[in-house]
Amino acid sequence: MKKTIKMMIIALLAFGMFSCGEKRLTFEDMKKAEATLFNENGMIDTVKIPKVAEKYCQFVEQNPNDSTAPLWLYHAMELNIMMKNSEKSIELCNQLIERYPNSKWTPRGMYILGSFIYEKELADLDKAREIYDKIITDYPDCEIIESVEASKKYLGWTPEQIMSDISFRQFKQGPNFDSDSIVEEAVK
Repeated sequence: MKKTIKMMIIALLAFGMFSCGEKRLTFEDMKKAEATLFNENGMIDTVKIPKVAEKYCQFVEQNPNDSTAPLWLYHAMELNIMMKNSEKSIELCNQLIERYPNSKWTPRGMYILGSFIYEKELADLDKAREIYDKIITDYPDCEIIESVEASKKYLGWTPEQIMSDISFRQFKQGPNFDSDSIVEEAVK
């Protein structure tokens, strides 16, 4: 009888431990976490970045079908880029591509991956070009397509070379140039 009672107590304790798991995170929890990123001067508190990035990932794991999940995954990727954690940023972008291919955040995440991680951080221009090509092919109507095309065109160029090219295009158009047409022309 004592053994049976002891086993029941152990079973109840074990059940209680498993049922008291993590609190299910909500959109409001994410907004609160996001607010903690900024100090009283409105600057990002770099000490808090890893904790908030992890909370974003936690939300996505708990709520994979929530309409805001791609947004929080994208923000987690951004925060890992700020921490110069290329490996985690690549992992998060791959999750974004695999889980949420139709989200507006996916081509944005890919663009950041191409420009900040592969092009600037890792200096892997071939991989950056591959990412840009994939965006152009898979998301031709996304709102950042012109930026992607310009980044692909100027891939590997120094800021001075880019400015020289833009200045030359302005000169070619004469004194009454339209800055919007310069951007359109630069993409070509």
